[in-house]
Amino acid sequence: METTPEHIKCLIIGSGPAGYTAAIYAARANMQPVMYQGLQPGGQLTITNDVENFPGYPTGVMGPEMMEDLKKQAERFGTDIRYGLATAVDFSGHPHKVIIDERKEITADTVIIATGASAKWLGLESEARLNGSGVSACAVCDGFFYRGQEVAIVGAGDTAAEEATYLANLCEKVYMIVRKGEMRASKIMQKRVVENPKIEVLWNSVTDEILGEHAVEAVRVKNTLTHEAREIPVKGFFVAIGHEPNSTIFQPYLHHDEQGYLKTIPGSAKTNVDGVFACGDVQDYTYRQAVTAAGSGCMAALDAERFLAALGEH
Repeated sequence: METTPEHIKCLIIGSGPAGYTAAIYAARANMQPVMYQGLQPGGQLTITNDVENFPGYPTGVMGPEMMEDLKKQAERFGTDIRYGLATAVDFSGHPHKVIIDERKEITADTVIIATGASAKWLGLESEARLNGSGVSACAVCDGFFYRGQEVAIVGAGDTAAEEATYLANLCEKVYMIVRKGEMRASKIMQKRVVENPKIEVLWNSVTDEILGEHAVEAVRVKNTLTHEAREIPVKGFFVAIGHEPNSTIFQPYLHHDEQGYLKTIPGSAKTNVDGVFACGDVQDYTYRQAVTAAGSGCMAALDAERFLAALGEH
């Protein structure tokens, strides 16, 4: 551990749309923000090909290009963007303490947490290889690219049922792969799925392989009761088995729900600890969109600025 802690007025942890938007606002407010990018600099959008629903890009934009634009905009106003991962925190007093890469101690007047959430995946090699080339974990983000085509979605909870219904509004047909003979989704969501003529539920089924060399061409599904395998031609394969918020190191200090999503005071980005704010997917299990993450990043920076002003430090 380095001996002398570095003191920062505004520390931002995470570098997705929420983190960069917080950085832009904090830097323009002369809060001299320092950002640590985390394990995946740029966040989930760096593995997304086309982004067509973020305002300001009339012809769409590649996910990595958009995140580079956000980074440049944050740097333009003076954000100090660094590689590094927050590995421990101590929010028991003030200033707050954050350890980076298990060796560097930082003290911060304000901390903005924008560490996002990670999609859960099936763990297939083909799933990783074709990610962004037909495989997606966000129907709302990518479903539009498969309008008029046949797709498959795996999952049995409310999110899977909701996304299957969403896809059915765009696609020719949706195959919903459900491991058991029943769903975990709420009754009303199940009813919408079962009664939708464009959705075919494949009960007692698991994904054996996603087929295609450079893009998704089909999915091989195996029935868990009969062990019969079936190849279904599809152009898109959606995984909707849940997300996991990247909040583990914060949970001993911050209120969170049973899944680990950080709780913020309604109408703000404030957590239960003064001077600690949360934005983006780490506190949002409902919308999970780049534009909503960016909006909450703005809120976090404004809340942090007001917190410092109330202390007479800004």
